[in-house]
Amino acid sequence: MAGRRTMHAVRYDGYGGGAAALEHVEISVPVPKKNEVLLKMEAASINPLDWKVQKGMVRPLLPPKFPFIPVTDVAGEIIQIGSRVKNLKAGDKVVSMLGYWNGGGLAEYAVAPASLTICRPPVVSAAESAGLPVAAASALQALRTMETKFDGTGKAANVLITAASGGVGLYAVQLAKLANHHVTATCGARNIELVKSLGADEVLDYKTPEGASLKSPSGRKYELVVHCTVRIDWSTFEPNLSANGKVIDLTPGLGTIVRSAWKKLTFSKKQLMPLLVVPSNEDLKFLVELVKEGKLKTVVDSRHPLSKAEEAWAKSMDGHATGKVIVEM
Repeated sequence: MAGRRTMHAVRYDGYGGGAAALEHVEISVPVPKKNEVLLKMEAASINPLDWKVQKGMVRPLLPPKFPFIPVTDVAGEIIQIGSRVKNLKAGDKVVSMLGYWNGGGLAEYAVAPASLTICRPPVVSAAESAGLPVAAASALQALRTMETKFDGTGKAANVLITAASGGVGLYAVQLAKLANHHVTATCGARNIELVKSLGADEVLDYKTPEGASLKSPSGRKYELVVHCTVRIDWSTFEPNLSANGKVIDLTPGLGTIVRSAWKKLTFSKKQLMPLLVVPSNEDLKFLVELVKEGKLKTVVDSRHPLSKAEEAWAKSMDGHATGKVIVEM
């Protein structure tokens, strides 16, 4: 680190305020604990949960304290390792998930748990890999709820992906097609061709009556719905599901949790299931390997320097990003 003791970081001091509440500060470079590594940051990816935490939507759990440096999904170079880290070394180019409890991604340096840090090959860029830990893993874990096999050897199914041009949705389309599923997707009109180019078999403009109804143009019933947005009622999903169809809600609110519990209590064959991504070293390795092999790609909506992190924050909060919003250091 050549004696570097301070770093530029972006943080907020309380709930609310959006992008305007982010402040640029000069603070001490963190020191890794025994099971951590210190990263010189190259890229970070903003997820909706990052700014939902700022809005107070998961208080009092997060953040653990103020001031707080947000963002968890990062890529960079290891410059120091903790005393118990054995499988990583200084100089390794890596991708990591910092964890929502600690955050720290909007900074020049960050400490990362070694257990959620993996090496990335030279062909996988920092921006590509920074998009993976939450967004791609959420898509992966949602599709695995029906025992999807991504080598194409499993049973093909009819899958609906809502908000398919968003950060999670674009990964979900690609992963579903790797499994040979038939994919119906919803998105805005401007992104229809993009979503088709990634493999979707049918694409609906969500603003049209046909798109709002979620009905498959080919009349298919969905075995699985990867639900990546909000404000769609169960009554819209239910008639479009197969007899044992499942809706996996990746943005669950209280209503989803209550209805999910009721569905289980009444032994309903059609299920609504909330899902929050479970950090996994193995999943991250698998996703990086898919990117390396050219089977999965990160669609980048926009890139912003750390000095203009508030622009990236506002872009993500706007809710109309096509793919991932990246901050580069």
